[in-house]
Amino acid sequence: MSVEVDLLLQEAKESIEAAQNYRSELQQRLNGLNQARKQVRGSSGQAREALRRHFTELQAAAGRLLTERLATLLAEVDAIEADSVKPLDDCQSLIEHGVSQADELLKEGEAALRCGLGEKEDKLGSFTKKAMHIHLDSLPEVPALVDVPCVSAQLDDSLLGMLRDRVSRLGSVSAHPPVQIDELQERPGSVLARWCKVDEDFAAADYRLQYRRSGSGGGQFEDAYIGRDCEFLVLHLDPHTDYQFRVCARGEGRTEWSPWSIPQTGYTTLAPHEWCPGTEGYILSSRKNIALRNDSSQARYPILYSNAPTYFCGQTLTFKISAAGQVDRRDSVGVCVDSRKGAESLQRDQAVCISTNGTLTRAQCHFISLKCVFIRK
Repeated sequence: MSVEVDLLLQEAKESIEAAQNYRSELQQRLNGLNQARKQVRGSSGQAREALRRHFTELQAAAGRLLTERLATLLAEVDAIEADSVKPLDDCQSLIEHGVSQADELLKEGEAALRCGLGEKEDKLGSFTKKAMHIHLDSLPEVPALVDVPCVSAQLDDSLLGMLRDRVSRLGSVSAHPPVQIDELQERPGSVLARWCKVDEDFAAADYRLQYRRSGSGGGQFEDAYIGRDCEFLVLHLDPHTDYQFRVCARGEGRTEWSPWSIPQTGYTTLAPHEWCPGTEGYILSSRKNIALRNDSSQARYPILYSNAPTYFCGQTLTFKISAAGQVDRRDSVGVCVDSRKGAESLQRDQAVCISTNGTLTRAQCHFISLKCVFIRK
């Protein structure tokens, strides 16, 4: 009977443990759903705000441009009108002055005809002289209607159609960005970011990678890379510090960038690579990450070690030669577990050495942490 009870107790414990694990898994999925819902609603709100802000700014700018253009055209009409009306006003003043003189002359002539015989000769003589002075046979020239401006406005009705067509294609809404961060690998003092297209129909011409520190004090995203490659090594990062990375793309023949990918958090636990200072035979840069060989040095064992272990088991090491001077057959590069003072070569246990001619020398070792070295064999 006790054996059956023990079996039942064991089954009960296993069932309880399974139920706890099941509940924990379900709770994690609920948290995932909440995060997904938060992302959908948050991104939708941001998209609405971006659309409203863009179209409001566009409406204001379009209204301002139309108002400015209207003011310019009205000013042109006012200038044409002023320039054209002035000579007409001058001509009108001249004609009105002539009409006034003619009225006075008519009154004087009629008065001379009605006066008595004793005064008629003098008044008629004065009237005749005045009439000759006015030049009654000279008339001002009035321009014909075809010679004066007839102001009109020419408006291109096709602009409204073009505007309607452009507005109908303005902006777009997408549920997913065309590219996403695929992988973030830690490197000494840096993070290698890789991304990939998730929309196969999107023809990308360029990619744009940005990063920033995580947290409230992280500040704005900064450009790290713009180009056609699908990976980039972001340098000069502080170890044990979270950074956010995001990427977008620009389509062939387009000027605008696609929506940003979902920010991914990455970090590095490895300190930036530095060569060990004080090694005779080498000159180091200010960051101690670049070493130049001092050929004038008389050092007997010019082996240059890294300042600290910067690589660990399982990591891939890539050596890239960005510039080279005179090649020496004794030059080589390699990795080792520890630094041995006075050693002449890396051709020993727990070390790997590659010479300039491509020869690989490897001894049996179990790497826990690795040091980079530069030596002359």
